[in-house]
Amino acid sequence: MKKHLNTIFSLIFLTALLTLPYFVFAQASTASDTSLKGKLQSVGQMGGYKVDGSVNLLSMIGLIINSVLGLLGAIFIILMIVAGFGWMTAAGNEQKTEKAIATIKHSIIGLIITLSSWAIWSFIFTAFINK
Repeated sequence: MKKHLNTIFSLIFLTALLTLPYFVFAQASTASDTSLKGKLQSVGQMGGYKVDGSVNLLSMIGLIINSVLGLLGAIFIILMIVAGFGWMTAAGNEQKTEKAIATIKHSIIGLIITLSSWAIWSFIFTAFINK
């Protein structure tokens, strides 16, 4: 009986957990334009962004550079996790340990290069482009 009771409670819990996202009490849209683009523009305006539709070439280049630098930061995190896992599972094997330490060193050097390039880009963008 206890086994069936646990199964029933588990099914009820999982059903409630899976149906919970359907009961979202979000505020209705007050935008006059009901298309997806209009809704996104109203959200952007509420967030303080300019949504006039004009795209500047320099701002587009800045967006691309920031995206690439963010991707490099994510790659650093992945390399650190892989190297740490390799170090922890080396089981005393000196070759695997040295390879993991070398990967950690190289990824930290890559992070330093990425952060310095971001600092240079941020300085250039604020000093010369974003006047």
